[in-house]
Amino acid sequence: MNIAVVTDSTAYIPKEMREQHQIHMIPLQVVFGEETYREEIELDWKSFYDEVKKHTELPTTSQPSIGELVALYEELGKSYDAVISIHLSSGISGTFSSAATADTMVDNIEVYPFDSEISCLAQGFYALKAAELIRNGAASPEDIIKELEEMKKTVRAYFMVDDLAHLQRGGRLSSAQAFIGSLLKVKPILHFDNKVIVPFEKIRTRKKAISRIYELLDEDASKGLPMRAAVIHANREEEAAKII
Repeated sequence: MNIAVVTDSTAYIPKEMREQHQIHMIPLQVVFGEETYREEIELDWKSFYDEVKKHTELPTTSQPSIGELVALYEELGKSYDAVISIHLSSGISGTFSSAATADTMVDNIEVYPFDSEISCLAQGFYALKAAELIRNGAASPEDIIKELEEMKKTVRAYFMVDDLAHLQRGGRLSSAQAFIGSLLKVKPILHFDNKVIVPFEKIRTRKKAISRIYELLDEDASKGLPMRAAVIHANREEEAAKII
C-alpha cells in the first residue's frame, strides 16, 4: 500500500525536511487586519515578523477550509492509496475536525485523521515518525496510527510567553488563566494537557522559567532512553541557540 503523510503548517517542519521525508503540508491562514496569508506559502517567517511590527494588533489564525483539505486529499489520491493526516490539537483548533469531515467527502483515497493533541515541532515529530514507519515498510495505516497513539505517552512540549494575553486573545488560553498569570506577574511554564494549553508550573521570572525548562529536559535525558528534542522560538534565534 502506498501511504502519504500530511501535516499542517503549525508543525513547523522546515521545508527541506518535509521534502526529504516526503511530508505534505496544508497551511493555516494568518490574518493581519483585512489581509489573509497562507502560512509558509504566502508568508515566510521573516515577512511574518515584519508584518507584526507594522500592525498595532497581533494577527489571528484560521484553520484550512474543508474544501482545501478535500482538494489536497483528492490530489494525493492520484498517487497514493491512503493518507495519514496529522494535525494540531483539537482542543485549540478545528483543523482536525475539518480533516475528519473532509475524509467523508473523498472517494479515491483512504484518509486517517490523527489528533496530535499538541502543536509545534512536537506535532511535527508525529509526522516524521509516520514517514519513518512508511520508509521501513509499515504494514498498514492502522499500524501507523497505533504507533503514533503509543507515542503520546512520551511526547511533550514546554514553553513560555512574555504576555499571556496574546494566547488568550487567540483562543489558546482561557481568560481566567491569562488574568491570574498577569495579576501575579508570573512567567508560567505552559504545556498541553487533555488537548489544551494549561500552566505546568508558575515561575516568577523569565530567567528562572528558562532554567526550569533546562531541568525538565535534563530529567528526561538522564533516563537513558533515546530522545529527540527541538527548540522553537519566536524571532529569538540567539536565545534558542544557547539552549541547544
